Amino acid sequence: MFNSLKMSNLVIAKRLNSNFKAVNKDTTIISDLRSFFSENENNRAINCIMRVMEHINIRSEQIGVEKKPNCKFTNLQVLNLLVLFPFFVVKNAYRYADSSLGKMFICEKDMFYRFMNNSNVKWRKLLYAMNLQLLKKVHRSTMSHDKPVCLIIDDTDAPKSGKKGELIGKVFSHIQQKSILGYKCLTLLLSDGMSQMLLDFSLHGEEGKNPNRKQGLTDKERNCRYNESHTGQEVDERIKEYTMKKTDKAIEMVKYAIKRGIRFDYLLMDSWFTNADFVRLITSRHIKCNLLGMIKLGKTRYQTKYGDLTAKEIIRKLHKLGLCKHNATLKCTYCMIDVKFAGTTVRLYFCKRGHKGQWNGLLTTDTTLSFLQAYRLYSRRWVTEVAYHDCKGLLSFGRCRSVHFAAQIADITLTMMQYNILCAVKRFESYETIGELFTEATGNSLELSVADKIWELILDTILEIAELISADASELLNALLDGNKKFHILYRMFKLNVA
Repeated sequence: MFNSLKMSNLVIAKRLNSNFKAVNKDTTIISDLRSFFSENENNRAINCIMRVMEHINIRSEQIGVEKKPNCKFTNLQVLNLLVLFPFFVVKNAYRYADSSLGKMFICEKDMFYRFMNNSNVKWRKLLYAMNLQLLKKVHRSTMSHDKPVCLIIDDTDAPKSGKKGELIGKVFSHIQQKSILGYKCLTLLLSDGMSQMLLDFSLHGEEGKNPNRKQGLTDKERNCRYNESHTGQEVDERIKEYTMKKTDKAIEMVKYAIKRGIRFDYLLMDSWFTNADFVRLITSRHIKCNLLGMIKLGKTRYQTKYGDLTAKEIIRKLHKLGLCKHNATLKCTYCMIDVKFAGTTVRLYFCKRGHKGQWNGLLTTDTTLSFLQAYRLYSRRWVTEVAYHDCKGLLSFGRCRSVHFAAQIADITLTMMQYNILCAVKRFESYETIGELFTEATGNSLELSVADKIWELILDTILEIAELISADASELLNALLDGNKKFHILYRMFKLNVA
């Protein structure tokens, strides 16, 4: 009896499929989910996420690959599902089938693997296509403020546990103060003082100091790594980035961002990136922007009215001349001076806490900034650490286990897309943190598992009633769907479960 009921459910649902929108429409996945969640006010978080995603217009041709003939989902639908994974507590493609999302939109996990391993997907362009629309929406929908917009360059560790991955090697972790297995992820983030958005990234390796262990691996370990002859131009560019100096790639990223229409007031960076090339880049742009970065107190010489001096020599000179001051707000000693560097006038700031504290230096091309203004602006770099913390703790940043380098690029891009969507929702709604928003969204999405069971129960009940009154089960179900909006939504949400 149980099996016959299940078969009857399939028959009924298949008969009715033609009465509703087909799944091959690019908007179906997001619009169907939003229809479901909009019925309940308690689903505010996940409904807001769906609303934001619904207004992101990405064309199929922007993805860069054609739909597989044997795949019932379009590439845009596959992308939508991948972006939705964490919001529906789907850790990876392998776990998709058992999730509530997988019960609604049935497909094999290989569909996701093929998409993420595809070396022709234009992930960088897709990320910008989404971000530019989110930025436009944010600027149009929120009140303007006088906080400067900052473009921030930083990097973070992307640790891995296996040595079989393509281009895997050891990189030095400044957090752990030792070499770890994985990649270095260079990121570009935009912050307007109220929210932030991850714009771009690149994955890098390090050759290491030991010539007998290139990239920290033995010859045998390097030869055992996955190796693929890539035909796709997109992944080829990413592989070239892997061996680039991070400073060179960072310059390329900033140029690309400006080219795509990103505007900012200050470019913030730590001492690893602050150099003459970046100063020349910023001062040569047609847009009005400035650089603010930490500097190393090394051998670099600056042209001063006291001669060509290093940072340490400048500090000693200013201290000797009695030009060091105390800032009560920051409780530190500081001094500042305008110098010539990289063919332009820049302002240097030096500060230390306590009598025995270490001196630190800042450089800016904006010679109108006071020390306190420069310090507060530079402190905005902290938002990158907040972004990394949220991406790693909530969105499984860098946890992709694929041996394909293309999949690693895909995984981090998807994480940035998910994070930026959450940031946009937080901007519009009254959530204190990204974590609070994410927790509420994932809690709401679990309702789908319950709804799935309810739908199966409804079908079984209708069949029992139809048998008792000798009615046609299909006609009875049609009548209920036509007369009850909630039944209709449930059907639309779970029709694919029986396709």
